[in-house]
Amino acid sequence: MKVAKHFSPFVDLANAPKAKLMKGVETQILTGLDGEKMMMVLTEVLPDHEVPLHSHLHEQIGMVQSGKALFKIGVEERIVKKSDFYCIPASVSHYVRCLGDVSFVVLEVFCPIREDYLQKINTS
Repeated sequence: MKVAKHFSPFVDLANAPKAKLMKGVETQILTGLDGEKMMMVLTEVLPDHEVPLHSHLHEQIGMVQSGKALFKIGVEERIVKKSDFYCIPASVSHYVRCLGDVSFVVLEVFCPIREDYLQKINTS
C-alpha cells in the first residue's frame, strides 16, 4: 500500500479537516485522506436538524457518542443514544433527526471512502 509522505497512524482531532454536509450537519474527517480504503468521521447533527432520507453505495457503521436521535434504517426505526451501534448496508435508505437540546454526535466508518465528503472540506 502506498502511503502519503505526511501520513501518521495517529489521528489529531484538533487538526482534522471539517466538512459542512448540510445546514446543521458537520463532520470531521479522521481517516481516508491518504489513500485508505475506509474513512472514519465524527459527525454532529445540531438540535432540531436532520439528515434527510437518502442512500449511497458505501457501507456505513457507527456508534453514538452523545445526544439522541430518531434513526430510521430501511424499514426499522428507533431512538438511539450514547453507546448504541448501527450498521447500514450499501444502498439501504436511512434518515436521522436529532432529538432534544443536545447535539447528536456519531463516530462513523464508511467503506469505500466518501469522495463527496473530501470535496466539501473547508468549503463552508
